[in-house]
Amino acid sequence: MRRNTKKLLKLVTSALLVVLCTSLLFRTFVSYQMLDYVPGGSFLPRAPRDTNDVAAPRVPSKPAAATGDKASELKAAAKPSSDAGGSTEKDRDWHNYPQMQKEASAKGPGEQGLAFFLPAGLEQKKEQLYKVNGFNALASDFISLNRSLPDIRHPGCRKKRYVKELPTASVVVPFHNEHWTTLLRTATSVLNRSPPGLIKEIILADDFSNKDQLKKPLEDYIAKHFTNVHVVRATKREGLIRARLMGARQATGDVLIFLDSHTEANTNWLPPLLEPIAKDYRTVVCPFIDVIDYETFAYRAQDEGARGSFDWELYYKRLPLLPDDLAKPTEPFKSPVMAGGLFAISRKYFWELGGYDEGLDVWGGEQYELSFKIWQCGGTMVDAPCSRVGHIYRKFAPFPNPGIGDFVGRNYRRVAEVWMDEYKEHLYHRRPHYRH
Repeated sequence: MRRNTKKLLKLVTSALLVVLCTSLLFRTFVSYQMLDYVPGGSFLPRAPRDTNDVAAPRVPSKPAAATGDKASELKAAAKPSSDAGGSTEKDRDWHNYPQMQKEASAKGPGEQGLAFFLPAGLEQKKEQLYKVNGFNALASDFISLNRSLPDIRHPGCRKKRYVKELPTASVVVPFHNEHWTTLLRTATSVLNRSPPGLIKEIILADDFSNKDQLKKPLEDYIAKHFTNVHVVRATKREGLIRARLMGARQATGDVLIFLDSHTEANTNWLPPLLEPIAKDYRTVVCPFIDVIDYETFAYRAQDEGARGSFDWELYYKRLPLLPDDLAKPTEPFKSPVMAGGLFAISRKYFWELGGYDEGLDVWGGEQYELSFKIWQCGGTMVDAPCSRVGHIYRKFAPFPNPGIGDFVGRNYRRVAEVWMDEYKEHLYHRRPHYRH
């Protein structure tokens, strides 16, 4: 009798365990069905559905870009948290969620900013293009002009809102013999990832290029695919500095944004550049500059922020952020000098400062000259962590010296004489030949 009782108890216990495990598995399955995956690695809760919906066959859904469902989920994920101060009637979310969703599902060479490796047998063509560009231009040709990039901003940037009324921008892109696809990808990324209506125009400032493809074929392509991109051309080689000035003189937007000709603007890059200027037109704003690998076009962060500086030989240096800036990782922070070619400035303020010094030749020193003017003439300069732009750092400079000697040294001397007062002696002590 006792044996039978023990067997019965074991059977009852086993049955209870089976029922309990089945119940837990079912609850887990239903909970999982109530989650939607969001690109970037997170899951979002979704409203409960009818129980019959779990077991019923699913009707094939339309693409997210058509229904807007995924875009809505991305928008929900970016909803400001309560401790971020929420939203007000004076601000808005400037993210382009349909564009973000479209990019999240893109696949192909270089998509999502992944490295691309050329197929075998193209080494000769690769080397030919390498010599004239300083980077793997053939790899660029395999990658879409609309290629997608990873959103590597601080998570807090995805919840940031900006003022409703932002100024319009003219994007000035100087170039000299830039490779066709990197130049067009620069313009395409700006238009794809900027809120509609904020880009007044993109001005491609041609510094006397001699590549045939950058002549009529470029103009024909622009006329066919863009409405607010145009080319202005120098009649002789002017150099980077004066090419920027040439483009700036043609601009009509409220804000000038200078970019290099081998860059890619990332997600929602524009509002963080424009808002500080909307609040004070004497504020100059620089984006975080990410790295596009010169060999594979892989996209990665350079770092998560540093202040621009220089040593007494006028070499550009990067300094750690201050403790107060580290505590606010999504807020703009002050920086003594800019890195160079990527920044936004009020068109009014740029010309109040006199623009670039036209006495500077080709390139070199212009970032110090403008930075010194900003800080010494009533302005402020900040870096905006939520604005990110990728940049190809060439393996080598493919363009020969223009035959005008040490133009960089002459530029440094000119900047020192005009703006550095007695501190110029520190430069001359280390570079005595700059004095004469």
